[in-house]
Amino acid sequence: MTPRVRGPDQGQPVPSYPTPGGVWLGHAEASDTGIIDGPGPLGEFLRAWRARLRPEDLGLRQLGPRRRVVGLRREEPAQLAGVSVSYYTRLEQGLSRGASVEVLKAVAQALMLDEHEHDHLERLASAARREPRMRRPRPERVAEETRDLLRALDGVPALVLGRRTDVLAWNALGHALLAGHLDPRAPEDPACRPNMSRMAFLDPHCRELYQDWQRKVRAVVGNLRIVVGPHPEDALLAELIGELTMRSPGFGWLRAGRGHPPSAAWYSASH
Repeated sequence: MTPRVRGPDQGQPVPSYPTPGGVWLGHAEASDTGIIDGPGPLGEFLRAWRARLRPEDLGLRQLGPRRRVVGLRREEPAQLAGVSVSYYTRLEQGLSRGASVEVLKAVAQALMLDEHEHDHLERLASAARREPRMRRPRPERVAEETRDLLRALDGVPALVLGRRTDVLAWNALGHALLAGHLDPRAPEDPACRPNMSRMAFLDPHCRELYQDWQRKVRAVVGNLRIVVGPHPEDALLAELIGELTMRSPGFGWLRAGRGHPPSAAWYSASH
């Protein structure tokens, strides 16, 4: 019988960014994937306000060809705020996170924000400054001395894991025990490396392998929780957590808890 993890039902998410025609100024939880992508709340806020204004609202004349965008073009609020079009574009795209108080005030005036909306703009800008930038790290590699050690351990299963629990190398017995259904050469290609956390939740072989599967996955979640703290900028780690959150309800439920992995553990395997 396949073990199952049960969790509470999840409600519908509340929008955390403004939409044209009805800008939302409340607070909501962002989707818990750990991935920072796109323009972010600040960029969405600026784009929404730009879309709901017309040139005549700002005393501007419509010149040139027929408009292809709803609302203002980027150059119009940029001109009124006294900043370059390229800078304003980066601000909307989330690529410039260091806007000064003076620039934010000028942008707020250009977009005709009231006092509360201006305050909200400043809060979004402040939050954007604190967000870590996602970086795609270099592939992890195994030292040749470590490979020699793996080859020497020919009587016991052994493998080397990266910080995201990617399998960087394994010996023949380690492969046969944990992932005999996978290509033994898979760890040699960083794009195809098996990931033990992903396998624990999504690979039926692993559910059958561990006699106490729920104990194993609790340790997996606790380990990821510890690793993500010192590495908030690791885009691959964020993608892994996002994938598991979306594809495994059990992962999201366990991650919401407060379990931690043991300092050392043993697991009974069926093989």
